[in-house]
Amino acid sequence: MQVILMEKVVNLGQLGDVVKVKNGFGRNFLIPQGKAKRATESNVADFAARRAELEAAEAAKLADAQARAEKLSGLTVQIVQKAGVDGKLFGSVTNADIATALEAQGFKIEKAQVRMPDGHIKQIGDHPISIALHADVVSNITVSVLGE
Repeated sequence: MQVILMEKVVNLGQLGDVVKVKNGFGRNFLIPQGKAKRATESNVADFAARRAELEAAEAAKLADAQARAEKLSGLTVQIVQKAGVDGKLFGSVTNADIATALEAQGFKIEKAQVRMPDGHIKQIGDHPISIALHADVVSNITVSVLGE
């Protein structure tokens, strides 16, 4: 399936690129999310007419993400969980827990934007976490897990 990308998609292409993707990926993810349109002649012509408008909107999103990343960088979030004597948590700290803690501090972050390189946190201590605010903007924070 040929699609026109309406925004930058990681590992796929930039705004305006016509790329070939698998049918399911296009139908089930890219098109419903508004990230792409089918590459028909009418859609290509419509995109060419609106290209400047779409590029300006994409630049505004990028600038907003960079401003939010500056506020987030170096931030430390504390999360309290029940833990055993050896410092091992009963359960784990997930990306949803981190998003909720950030929201309590006034940052609007979706759980899908939280990148946990080592998986869920299962130990007390400080852990580095990445927040992907945009395809080009990633901010690093520290999650401090405290035992209850």
